[in-house]
Amino acid sequence: MNRFVPFDSARRRVLGVLQAPGALPANLPDLYLVRDLFGKVRLSISDEAVLDDVARDGLERLTVDLHQTLGARAYPAEQALLSVDQSILAPLKDEARAILPGVYWIDRLVTGSDWWTVRAPSTIRDTNRFTLYSVKGGVGRTTTAAVLAWYLAHNGERVLVVDLDLESPGLSSAMLDTRGRPEFGVTDWFVEDLVGQSDRALADMTVSPAWALDLEGDVHVAPAHGREPGEYLAKLGRVYMNAPEPWVIRLERLIQCLEERCNPTVVLLESRSGLHDIAAA
Repeated sequence: MNRFVPFDSARRRVLGVLQAPGALPANLPDLYLVRDLFGKVRLSISDEAVLDDVARDGLERLTVDLHQTLGARAYPAEQALLSVDQSILAPLKDEARAILPGVYWIDRLVTGSDWWTVRAPSTIRDTNRFTLYSVKGGVGRTTTAAVLAWYLAHNGERVLVVDLDLESPGLSSAMLDTRGRPEFGVTDWFVEDLVGQSDRALADMTVSPAWALDLEGDVHVAPAHGREPGEYLAKLGRVYMNAPEPWVIRLERLIQCLEERCNPTVVLLESRSGLHDIAAA
């Protein structure tokens, strides 16, 4: 098959196939369309799903239709349907987009996640969150974050500043001297979270800078790394992993934990420059 289907048109063509009359058989279990790291689409269903003859025949026709429509962007029909352990499929709903009732689209990425996985802010706490981001560096984002934190605390706000520009953590240096840093930072939290030890890092990853002690409010800073960077590149290479859940959900959990610990009225998240999941948070 020589049909050329560019990456950007694949999802639209899949929707066209699924929305055709009779394309989805009745009594179909949750169906996952997974676009893998190569950009190829295949179907997955739970290994616990019970399929009658109509559903089974319908899925087989669907794999053929997808391959005919997507060409190299889909697997051959005999390889296109996977029966997957339910314990693996269930967590994928956090990073899936419902494109039709009971049909989910999932993009498997090397790093990061699609921005639609970012959940609505929690309404439990009375906290205002602001993300400072820019398409390019060198435009004053870090300076703005530091001055804004001072201004808000000067006016009585309890401010939490999180340095999420992990590749170039200038805010940490601008707001804290080396001796005044906590033991751990954001990168430490993410790598410890991979092995279930995030609480240990959380216990010592924020500090109030000396210059903020006389302000009417207060400032807490969570730096990119602690007093000692340690094996920073090795840690940085593990920060954006989608494990044990999608990365943006892990980031949301970190922010919630910091808010519970510091009880801020305002949270400033300094993102890295460029298009990245941090800016979507």
